[in-house]
Amino acid sequence: MVNMWRTLIFLFILSLFQAGCATSLSKDHVEGGKTYKNAVDIRINGFRRTYLVHIPSGYKPETPLPLVVVIHGAFDTAEGMEKFSRFSQLADREGFMVLYPNGMGILGFLQHWNAGHCCGKAADDQVDDVGFVAATIADVGGRFKVDRDRIYMVGFSNGGMLTYRFAAERGDLLAAAAPMAASIGGRPSEDLPEWRIPEPVRPIPIIVFHGLSDDDVSYEGGVSRHRGGTRSYWSVEKSVQFWVTRNGCSPRVVSKELNAGSVLLTSWVDCKDKADVALYLIRDWGHVWPGSYFTAALAEGDPLRNFDAAETIWDFFKSHRRQPEILRPN
Repeated sequence: MVNMWRTLIFLFILSLFQAGCATSLSKDHVEGGKTYKNAVDIRINGFRRTYLVHIPSGYKPETPLPLVVVIHGAFDTAEGMEKFSRFSQLADREGFMVLYPNGMGILGFLQHWNAGHCCGKAADDQVDDVGFVAATIADVGGRFKVDRDRIYMVGFSNGGMLTYRFAAERGDLLAAAAPMAASIGGRPSEDLPEWRIPEPVRPIPIIVFHGLSDDDVSYEGGVSRHRGGTRSYWSVEKSVQFWVTRNGCSPRVVSKELNAGSVLLTSWVDCKDKADVALYLIRDWGHVWPGSYFTAALAEGDPLRNFDAAETIWDFFKSHRRQPEILRPN
């Protein structure tokens, strides 16, 4: 018990340090190349929630920019996600804004999202995180010129599960989505019913990443081999096939190996409304963000050294815009 409280105190201090890295968002003065923190009042659940927004270098207030929403995993924060995803550095180079919402947690950490079948107190209390994330998009869109046809979402683990759910329920807001290390459904415990995301409001381009050595959310699905308990997930194949079917993709599949065979890419490109689906399976990779923050430390000659999912995701996003004929009013 003593060790647990020491850990909690350490995480609290760490969260305060991380929070200090972002500047409070002001209506009067915003500089490019900086990350700002803002709080949003969400009336649905009565909680005061926060987010970070990164404004790219060279920002001009009159120029509409794409917006990438990046959703952290369980037990993480917006600050942590910005650090290891490195989307802010990519945004400075490519010229888009990045929104990092914060989940529900204790004292600013141990945060989770209600993705339907997972996770934590957010799911137990049925927090409307789809509504919250939509509200943060609207808030950023009210403060800055956002290109409404180029809003994208990325999520890791529990955040990837929320990304799947958001793409199904509010895909009208998105041009494309990138879930990572996630599943569209499962069973919170053996005594609770199975849950999966609802039928999508429209076809949406999807790019999925998953490590074949993931013990938290395994490729094959089933009970988590890492955390124990009885929580189970749908397989990656079943999750991806759900979107292949809903996006009206033809059976024609293009497969190729990348990074000396360490990455297997499977693509469905003949889909309705240009809503193609891409699956990146990474050999010998676990439940970790596959980006340069981690891969740069791999040994010389390792085929995954400097592999960066953020770069690949942005390349996919750049080729997709929201289809105007299927928009619905907010």
